[in-house]
Amino acid sequence: MKPKEGFEKVVGHLCDLSKHSALYHIPWHDMDLPSIDEIRNLTDVLRETLFPGYFGDSKVRAETLHHIIGSRIHTAYNLLSKQINRGFCFYCTEPQDKCKDCKEKSQHMAGEFIRKLPYIKKMLASDALAAYNGDPANKHISEAIFCYPSMTAITYHRIAHELLLLGVPLIPRIISEIAHSITGIDIHPGATIGEGFFIDHGTGVVIGETSVIGNNVRIYQGVTLGAKSFPLDEEGNPVKGIKRHPIVEDDVIIYANATILGRITIGRGAIIGGNVWVSEDVPPGTRVVLKLTT
Repeated sequence: MKPKEGFEKVVGHLCDLSKHSALYHIPWHDMDLPSIDEIRNLTDVLRETLFPGYFGDSKVRAETLHHIIGSRIHTAYNLLSKQINRGFCFYCTEPQDKCKDCKEKSQHMAGEFIRKLPYIKKMLASDALAAYNGDPANKHISEAIFCYPSMTAITYHRIAHELLLLGVPLIPRIISEIAHSITGIDIHPGATIGEGFFIDHGTGVVIGETSVIGNNVRIYQGVTLGAKSFPLDEEGNPVKGIKRHPIVEDDVIIYANATILGRITIGRGAIIGGNVWVSEDVPPGTRVVLKLTT
């Protein structure tokens, strides 16, 4: 058989399989799908806006700061409104005459998000300070911003979470998975995280969708805030929308590889030791450690 013989049959089979599966998707009205490359570009522009001088053009000066931030905000708005519109169209089943409504709603949401940037920056400043104070190896707060994967992950998360709160479809999840691929830290955009949050080392951390984390919480690598098995409906499908992940109150420390499952509460000031499995409430100020037996 010649190397290229039968290729047309392969193409035909792939087309047939794609048309009858979720692996083939064309939104209504032939709108393009959201672009992962453009969303990566968007997150880069937003990081340059939130941390001017650290990312992108490092030649930021006091006299040029206003112009640079203003320019990046306009770029971010244009990129974001376009991707939100594509996200709406991804799920859309409305007639084409409704497309104008989606475009206007996308522009409104993008504008609302831009107005949230000062709040996001304030939260990120508290996270950077927590990284500096929480790691004796950190010599300067800038080190956390430049170098720490946790700062990258929490930056992406705070962006994605605010977009989710605005009702933006699909785009927040794409942003969270971009962060996951870069850092190895998996934070669902639905998770609510207070100020002064620090993940030390970070690799392998998982924070589920309905997790609630208070202020000044520190966690280490390999920590899971996950769910137990969840109920199924009459057809055997998972029931969506239930609160199934932990609540972690203020000033909690969770050490490496701890697994905390279910809608339980870890009380204020508690310390969860490494490698423990927790599936019941932990009172405030409690230490939970793995007891070794011989």
